[in-house]
Amino acid sequence: MHIKELSIAEFDGFAKNFMISSYYQSSSYAIFMTERGYDYELIGYVDELGVIKAAALILIKKIGISNKYGYSPKGFLIDYFDYDLLKSFVNALRKYYEKKLVFIKINPEIAIGEIDPITKITNYNQNIIVRDYLKELGFLKLKDNKYFESLFPRYNAIINTQEYNFHALNKNTKNKIRKGIKRGLAFEKKDRDSLDIFYQFIKNQKDIDAFYYKNYYNVFDRNHAADLFLVKIDFEQYLLNSKRLYDEEQLRNSVISEKLIHNSSEANIKEKMNSDRILLSYKNDIEFATKGLRENKELYIGGAFVIRYLNRVHMAISGYDPKFRYFNPNYFLHYQIIEYYKNNFKFIDLNGLTGDFTKDNPYRGLNEFKLGFKPHVYEFIGEFDFILNEHAYRNLIKKGLLAKEFNKKTKRN
Repeated sequence: MHIKELSIAEFDGFAKNFMISSYYQSSSYAIFMTERGYDYELIGYVDELGVIKAAALILIKKIGISNKYGYSPKGFLIDYFDYDLLKSFVNALRKYYEKKLVFIKINPEIAIGEIDPITKITNYNQNIIVRDYLKELGFLKLKDNKYFESLFPRYNAIINTQEYNFHALNKNTKNKIRKGIKRGLAFEKKDRDSLDIFYQFIKNQKDIDAFYYKNYYNVFDRNHAADLFLVKIDFEQYLLNSKRLYDEEQLRNSVISEKLIHNSSEANIKEKMNSDRILLSYKNDIEFATKGLRENKELYIGGAFVIRYLNRVHMAISGYDPKFRYFNPNYFLHYQIIEYYKNNFKFIDLNGLTGDFTKDNPYRGLNEFKLGFKPHVYEFIGEFDFILNEHAYRNLIKKGLLAKEFNKKTKRN
């Protein structure tokens, strides 16, 4: 068997029929990454009859003055459990690239365990043996990231739509979704013309400009695989809901007042004070909704960019205007996206969270938000470097070029 370059049709055909496949291993992603300074090669490992036994997208980029490295996002399309096939492919890969590249980075989409929803401890499975296979074949296992230091999160929250049930969600999550609905939030599917609106909600998350997301959307939209959603305040509905809730609470408040006349217990006083606070909140809602309706505002407060690939929906990135946090736009948005796709796709990937479930975790809010939707949380195998030129690799480390290249540029508040 030998390695040969594949056409886009050959590569995508193999990828779409592979047992586990990600849009990161697609020609669309390869084309998108050319805008990020990469070249790419679509390679296949074929037998004497020309049958493809394995394949990979290899992104290639210059590092330092004269060196280049390769990167296969989400790893090779190969049966990692077939050790003989894996070994022969790796050996062929070394011969094919040893004079071109210093190393090839991979982060295979192999779940080695699932987080127990109660204990938050990872229950490891037989997939963990692949880590040993890769080490035996010369791959350097990089340090496991505690938070989001690597190119991809170590933990992902994934909803199986066949198991999804709104009523089984976390109580706090359901309450926040309902509050968003009561406040008149509306869910809209948009096109590329709304990308500038969307960018305002995510620009502080990463040090990436709006052009990046426009390219991202445009490349995948060519195959009708990109979706953009926005959340806005429907002021008319907001006003109707607020008036109804105000009237209901006012009636309740009157009943409590009557109770107080006959019994001014501490419990009744507290109940009356709480009802007064609720009434004031609804009154403020009515005033805000009336003002928005009078000014004919179209106020967007959140959005999400989504990629569809085979049987999975991937939440690439989402965000919202923190000034309207009390509207719970992110909860409403994710709920609506799940409802939108649940009948046509098997999995909805909510993207990364951390494996740190302590109270001191700076990303605790993110964890609790995603866990509230009752996803399966998987721990993936991690990141590996297949070193082809040991001397050049160590030199890149010494000069700090590896750290500079792969240090994720985030803008966490």
